Formats: sequence, C-alpha cells, structure tokens
Amino acid sequence: MSCPPFCPHCPPGARAFAAEPGHYNFSDLRCVKDLRLEKVTTPATKKDTLSLRFSPNQWKHEEGLLLRYFAITRFELEFKRGADWMSDEAILMDEILPRKNGGCSHEIELSDSRIRIECEDLTAHWS
Repeated sequence: MSCPPFCPHCPPGARAFAAEPGHYNFSDLRCVKDLRLEKVTTPATKKDTLSLRFSPNQWKHEEGLLLRYFAITRFELEFKRGADWMSDEAILMDEILPRKNGGCSHEIELSDSRIRIECEDLTAHWS
C-alpha cells in the first residue's frame, strides 16, 4: 500500500512512519498490528518526549517499535475494560492525521484501551 493521501500534510517523522511500505500490510514484518504495548514513558517537563515501547508479537514480528512524540499538546489514555489493561494490550489499528495548525495526531486502538496523542512530530525506531 502506498502512502495515504494525508501524508504530504503530516510533519516529516509522522509522514515517514505512516508511509513505510509495511505499515498497513498485515503480512509485513513492520506492520504495527499485533505489536504489544510494553511501556509508556510520560514527559516530566515540556521539553521531554513521550514514548511508547511496543514489543514484537512472536508469531509476526522480528523487532519491537519505539515511538517518540515531541512537543505534546494532548495525551489521552482511555480504558475500555477494567484495571488490568496492561495484561495483553495489542495494537488493533492506528491512524496518523495532520492537524490544522501543524503537527499531527496519532490514535492507537489497543485490545482494551485507546491512546490519542497530539504533538508537533514523532519518530519511529524498529529494534
């Protein structure tokens, strides 16, 4: 699948991540679907980054994914069921969209929760 039509309007890091050839291809090793949420690191100051670490699904991925968000203006974590949301949180889908005033939003639908982040830009590192 090629880059979604909104990609040219996203900041560079978000555009690169959304445009990765395997991002939306369920059979690709770099498809985000089924990655497991491992760690959330929230910023202590406005200069710090928010980061999400995802571990690989043993049946699908060779690497995990680290997402870093810069200049955060919104961070929401919504729980769908109960307090044990970290027991098996896998990505079901994600969506990156440009914002009218610059930057981007990234929504990640997980098994039992949803994460929404608005920021200036993001980076993605597979490792």
